[in-house]
Amino acid sequence: MTTNPSGAPDRATAQAWRAIGGEPDLTERVSHRGAGDVLPAVLPVRELARATMGACSLAAAELLAARNGGPVPRVNVDEGAVATSFVSERHLLVDGRALTPFAPLSGFWRAADGWVRTHANYPHHRARLLSALGLDPGTGPEGLAERLASLPAHDIQERVYAEGGLAVAVAPAPGEDGEPGAPGGFRAAGLPLAEVGAAGPAGGRRLARAEVPASGVRVLDLTRVIAGPVATRTLALLGADVLRVDSPGLEEDPDSHTDTGMGKRSTLLDLGTAEGRSSFETLLDSADAVVTGYRPGGLDRHGLVAEELIARRPGLVVAQLCAWGWSGPWADRRGFDSLVQAASGIAAIEAGPEGRPGALPAQALDHGTGYLLAAGVLRALTERQGDGRGRHLRFSLAGTAAWLMNDIAPEPLEGGGYDPADWLTESPSAYGGLRHALPPVSYEGGPTNWAHASTRWGGDPAVWL
Repeated sequence: MTTNPSGAPDRATAQAWRAIGGEPDLTERVSHRGAGDVLPAVLPVRELARATMGACSLAAAELLAARNGGPVPRVNVDEGAVATSFVSERHLLVDGRALTPFAPLSGFWRAADGWVRTHANYPHHRARLLSALGLDPGTGPEGLAERLASLPAHDIQERVYAEGGLAVAVAPAPGEDGEPGAPGGFRAAGLPLAEVGAAGPAGGRRLARAEVPASGVRVLDLTRVIAGPVATRTLALLGADVLRVDSPGLEEDPDSHTDTGMGKRSTLLDLGTAEGRSSFETLLDSADAVVTGYRPGGLDRHGLVAEELIARRPGLVVAQLCAWGWSGPWADRRGFDSLVQAASGIAAIEAGPEGRPGALPAQALDHGTGYLLAAGVLRALTERQGDGRGRHLRFSLAGTAAWLMNDIAPEPLEGGGYDPADWLTESPSAYGGLRHALPPVSYEGGPTNWAHASTRWGGDPAVWL
C-alpha cells in the first residue's frame, strides 16, 4: 500500500486533479493500494485508471468538506476495485447471462492497404455501414470482410462517415512528434484533458450539510453508451438525483443500460414536441447540472447550447463529453472508445507480434473520461459553494487518449493476488438478478454501493424525486 509519506502524489493523479482545477496541495490526501499487474498493456492503463479514480474520489471528499466544514476526508484508491470497475460490463451477469460487448460486424478488418475498425453495435449504425459499402442489409461478417478487403482504409472511413456510420482507418503508431503518420488521419496530440471555466451570473443555490457529497443535487443526464453514463452513475452513487433523458426514437441497448444505469432513473422525452420540451424545461428549472454526451452542436436544435443554458439558469453546471475533441476537422464525427483507440494510434501501439491491431485491456478511454467528468462536476459544485456561479466543462475521449499516450509515466507494480470476485456483489433489478462490480470511488466514510440497481430504460416519470 502506498501512503505517500513524502506528501507527493503519483504524477498522473496530480495531472488529472490539476486538469479539473483542483488545489495541488489536496492531492497529499490521496493514497493507493496496489493489486499487481492489473489492466496490463503497453501503455500505462493501470496508472490512468488509478489517477482518474483518485481525482474523482478526492473531488467527492472535497465537496463533502465544503458542505459540512472541517478537513477533506482522506482517499485511498484500491487498484483491484478500479480494475474491476473499468471492465464492469464484462463482469455483469443478468440472471446468470453474460453480456455480448461487440456485435458481429464490429471489430478490426483488413482493408486493401491496411486495417479499419468498425462499430456496428446499434441497428442503425449497422444499416449505415452496409449501405455505405453497397452491401445487402443481411450481409454477415464474411461478406463484410470481402468487401472491406477490396477498398483502401481511408476510402472506407470517408464513405462510411458520409453515410452516418462508424468506421475509421487504423493509424500507425505515433512518430517522434507524437502524431500518427497516416494522411488524412486523426490528430490527438495537444488536445486538453479537460476544459473548465466559470460561466454565467451568480445565483446558484448553496448546498446544505449532508452525509454524502452530492445529496440533493439534481442532474439531467443526456448521455449514452459508456463514458457519460459512467460519470452520472458515479454522481448517483454519491447521492445525486440523476434522471437520464432519452428520445423515444433512439432505443438504448438494455445490457449497456443495466451496467451503467446504477442508482439512476430513466425517462423518455421527445424534445422535438411541445409537450416533451415543456417537460424538459420544467426539469431544467431546478436542475443543478446537465451532462451531455453528444457531438458538438448535436443538441443545439433543441435549445441546449451550453452558454445559453447557463445564462438562463444561474449556477447551472454544464458538463459536455464528445469523442474527437471540440474543434478541428473531426469534431463533428460520431465516435466511440474503440474507434478513438484505432484512429489515434493506440491500436497500433497495442498490436500483437503478427501485426494485427490491438486494444487496451478495457474501454479505458470511456471509463477514465467518465470518472474525470464526474470529478469535474463535483469540483464545479464545490466552487459554486463559494461564488454561486455555474461552470462549463468539456471533456473528450480523444483528450484522454492524448494524455495516455503522451503524458502518463509507467510506475512500478505494487501488491498482488488480485481477485475480481472481491469487488463483485449481487443486487435485484427490473431486469432480473444482477452480479455486478462494486463502485470504486473511495474516501473515508463514503458509500460502498448504489442505493438501487438500474431501473428499466425509459420506465420512470419525468419528475424530480
